Amino acid sequence: MTTRCVVVERPTEYQELLLRHGTREQVRFFLDQRGESLEAVVARHELQRRHHAEVMGAVPVDWRRASVQRADLDRFLFEPDDIVVVLGQDGLVANVAKYLDAEQPVIGLNPDPERYPGVLVRHVPAAAADLMHDVAAGRAALERRTMAEARLDDGQYLLALNEVFIGHVSHQSARYRIEAGGRRERQSSSGVVVTKTDRQFWRATRGCPASRC
Repeated sequence: MTTRCVVVERPTEYQELLLRHGTREQVRFFLDQRGESLEAVVARHELQRRHHAEVMGAVPVDWRRASVQRADLDRFLFEPDDIVVVLGQDGLVANVAKYLDAEQPVIGLNPDPERYPGVLVRHVPAAAADLMHDVAAGRAALERRTMAEARLDDGQYLLALNEVFIGHVSHQSARYRIEAGGRRERQSSSGVVVTKTDRQFWRATRGCPASRC
């Protein structure tokens, strides 16, 4: 079976606003009330679309390809040999990481360096072709990141890259008991965030590494 490239994105701000408000002029009205410009939001949307086309065009013609939105990640079936390309924010890499096998490479591309820090998406979209070839050929440098695991008594578990939030989905107040180092403490809050500083996960880069989660 040929290599498959999976490009992961999230909707642009304009797409989300259009879905919420229905029409372009309603979006304009909403933004005007907040002192923001529709033209600036649309310009960022168009930039993202151009980068998407650039990345999809960089996929070798003999490879299979797929494009996935963040909302569909929990329903998308990743294959062990997929080369995953994240085109978006750093948080999107953290989000997709929990759906992949431990040895799976992820290439992080930053479509808007002025808005996104680029901690996990360090590469420009123009580097996509070189990065894909390096990962496929096994010559990409890899950066490891630690994945945290949360496991329930009934056997259910999940993985997370940055941290795990334990609490109600609605963030309503929860009562819980924390035990660590032989000490116990009762608490009531919206929840607990558990994080780990020793990081391991694969990240791909050009000349430096490719991303893996």
